[in-house]
Amino acid sequence: WSPVAGHGNWSSIIELENVQRRFTRLINDIGTLSYSQRLEKLNLTTLAERRIRGDLIETYKIINGVVDYCGGIFKMSRSGSNIISSPSRNKDINIRKLVDSFLSERVVRYWNMLPLEVKHAGSVDEFKTYLESYKRRSIFKEVGGFWEVSDELIGKIEGKSYTTNKESHINYLKSNPDVAKRRGINMYTS
Repeated sequence: WSPVAGHGNWSSIIELENVQRRFTRLINDIGTLSYSQRLEKLNLTTLAERRIRGDLIETYKIINGVVDYCGGIFKMSRSGSNIISSPSRNKDINIRKLVDSFLSERVVRYWNMLPLEVKHAGSVDEFKTYLESYKRRSIFKEVGGFWEVSDELIGKIEGKSYTTNKESHINYLKSNPDVAKRRGINMYTS
């Protein structure tokens, strides 16, 4: 199950992300850092970004015949490089939302933004390498990349007053280590 990042799904996505947030709080020296800082220190991305990356890798495998399932799931453009979305003809909003959450629909935007060198990689490992390289090159230049879902999610989790509240929260936890322990926050620093 992979909820599409967008209006109405953020609560589900944040709920899934909370698993990783809780786990990263348990690690020595970083338990009191903000979630974004913990991810940076651990060289991790959000689960939401990893789900999109996984979708792109699976799409590559399907389009290039690396796997034997889902053969005709994607409609390709004449050039063979882009995926064409199949607009839902159903008037029921719930069914349209459901169809939009299918792999063949949720990956279209991100796949079509990829440069040809990434799409036409010779192997799955090469695709992953090119995808990571494309992200590093474009992270501050291009708008709409799959990595932006992390920024949007962190913004929803941490909010505008997060840093101010975080400092007072850390001071509270330092003076009440039992509360930190019950909440699974590692206060240990070396």
